[in-house]
Amino acid sequence: MAAARKHKRMAASQPGFLPLKSDLDGSISNVKRRKRVNKNKKKNWNKYSDIRDVEDFLDDVRLQEKATGGLISEKPDESLFFVDTGEKAKDKQPQTTTKKGKRSKPLRIDLILQPDSHIPAPKNVLAYQQPNAKKQRRKAEKAAKLAAIGVLPRREKLLQLRRAAAASGVSVKEKPVANNNPERPFYDLWSEGTPEAADPFYLEQTKKKLIKRPDRLNEKPSVLPAIEVIAPGGSYNPDFFSHQELLREAHEVEVKKLKVEEKLARQLAVNQDIATEESTFKEQVEGLIEEDEYQPEDPDGDADDTVIGPTATQEKKTERQRKKEKAEKIKELQRKAEREVIDKKQQLFQLRSIRANLKNQEQRTKMRQAQRKAKQEAEKSMPRRLGRLKFQEPDLDIQLSDELASSLRSLKPEGSILKDRFKSLQKRNLIEPRERAKFKRRYKLKYSEKRAFREIQ
Repeated sequence: MAAARKHKRMAASQPGFLPLKSDLDGSISNVKRRKRVNKNKKKNWNKYSDIRDVEDFLDDVRLQEKATGGLISEKPDESLFFVDTGEKAKDKQPQTTTKKGKRSKPLRIDLILQPDSHIPAPKNVLAYQQPNAKKQRRKAEKAAKLAAIGVLPRREKLLQLRRAAAASGVSVKEKPVANNNPERPFYDLWSEGTPEAADPFYLEQTKKKLIKRPDRLNEKPSVLPAIEVIAPGGSYNPDFFSHQELLREAHEVEVKKLKVEEKLARQLAVNQDIATEESTFKEQVEGLIEEDEYQPEDPDGDADDTVIGPTATQEKKTERQRKKEKAEKIKELQRKAEREVIDKKQQLFQLRSIRANLKNQEQRTKMRQAQRKAKQEAEKSMPRRLGRLKFQEPDLDIQLSDELASSLRSLKPEGSILKDRFKSLQKRNLIEPRERAKFKRRYKLKYSEKRAFREIQ
């Protein structure tokens, strides 16, 4: 706005600017003597600043824009002047026609309501706005880029497939039957199942399509059953042989535990070697006796063979020796190259052995794959390592032969159903193995004896 005012003020200062309102009544008497004030102070800026000339100029500019559509000084001469030929100009105002064919002038109320300003109406921004215009523009730009590469959108691909199917004569998806067709079969919209006679259009609009469950979510983490049936020997009145078989299994478990404890005890045991008198004497005199430096005996008896001082430096090779070594290296490389060519030719006569080796290698690979697959199948029934703790098998609930109850009334309950379920979840890899949280007191308990209790004593 400030730039526009500056421009218009500069336009007014030009000699060609024509003000619309003439200032003829201005005289010397109207001119007041300006009061000299200190304009360095902010409070005097608005109080003693005379801006009437600027306001008059802006009012004149607004009047010119409203009356003529712009500054008169900027208008061409053809729009401001015309040649008077004596003929009356026709009335260009809109007229209405009556039934008899006579023309009548428009009403004055209509003329008053007509706009008399030459300034164009402001642009209606809302008329040009579109919902999601930015998003639609980005989509169009992306589609143009993909089309330039040769990638078509999904809608275009489906349209091309339908056209190709129609051209080839393949049966396309049947169109839904019209709603006003009386022969259309009736079906229950809210039934649980999907009847065969249902309208595909209604099914597409009303029935919710279930989200396809990923296959990996259908795989169970373990093939073990949720509830494992106990062995026949664990019954309250078991058979003799089945009970002995269960006792044998429990015995093997205890033997394994005992072996682990014995191995741990051996690893932690201290080496209790008994010290002898000779070893004790050596420890006591360690560092007191100075041992003579070891000097090997000279078998020839000649002491001049030993070299004292720095070792002799290697003699420099002559040019003839270097050429000889280079020639030997070249010959060695040539021999290796010839040997490789001979080996490749010999491989032609070893096709049978090579074929047999490849066949053996394939058999070994298949055997390893079978072993790996069997190992994976076996691991499905075993607990995996899910946390920092390993899964430990619970102890077998078993009774000895002399502890068996004679009747169901005298049977004593053993074990805990809650612990069995908890261990089953761990064994089936549903939860990680855990241990009971240990309670650790932060502050030590302080015992104090109350006065009432002390008086009773």
